[in-house]
Amino acid sequence: MFIHSAPHTAKEGFQMKIGILETGLTPENLRDEFKSYPSMFESLLGAVDPSLTFETWTVLQDQFPASINDADGWIITGSKHGVYENAPWMIELQQFLRDAVSAKLPVFGVCFGHQILATALGGKVVKSDKGWGVGVHEYTVTKSTPDWLADGGPTLRINAFHQDQVVELPKGATVWASSDFCPYAGLQYGENAASIQPHPEFARPYELALLESRADLMPEDVYSKAMQSLDTPVTSPEFAKSIVKFMTSKRAQKAA
Repeated sequence: MFIHSAPHTAKEGFQMKIGILETGLTPENLRDEFKSYPSMFESLLGAVDPSLTFETWTVLQDQFPASINDADGWIITGSKHGVYENAPWMIELQQFLRDAVSAKLPVFGVCFGHQILATALGGKVVKSDKGWGVGVHEYTVTKSTPDWLADGGPTLRINAFHQDQVVELPKGATVWASSDFCPYAGLQYGENAASIQPHPEFARPYELALLESRADLMPEDVYSKAMQSLDTPVTSPEFAKSIVKFMTSKRAQKAA
């Protein structure tokens, strides 16, 4: 169990620090241009609120925070790994997430982060028999729209890149975004934990480069359809505002 030390941020003069739990690395051949997944989140969310600060822990390499309160809230990145691999760092991460959720800290997972948060809380993830979900995907926002997403539209269009899917929900989970391909695309757990399957942090240039580098791993028709979809405008910049609202409002409520 991770230490529950006093939060580092004082109630007055609140400035949010987001901890990024890095669970995957960008492919080596793309790293010079696209750096890392944490850098993508910093760009995405920093554009919405420049006052946000960030610190990354590469949990993939066993670099864990000493305490769940080393940041005001947590984001879990995507990864090429599957949560069912049950690597030691994944088991440790699941405990960290359970502790953070129990402590009412804001926690937001993306792709692998979406999957490991569901697993940590009692759900099930498998390599889906539906195959690759790549390119721009559209998701319907359900009638149970959370308050932090209230300003968004009825659909989301976000770059996706996954094979694994959540297939069994944890007890008490609420589905807030769905598609025929991915029924459990957006999940929420109580007031302070939520996640999404696609990648709002993936801008078009990275999705394109990743598709090209992984073309030999997927059927030609799936690859072709994904490439064509990249001409579809995404709503990721608008969704980034929702993520910031979720993270900051939940942490501010706890600090109040």
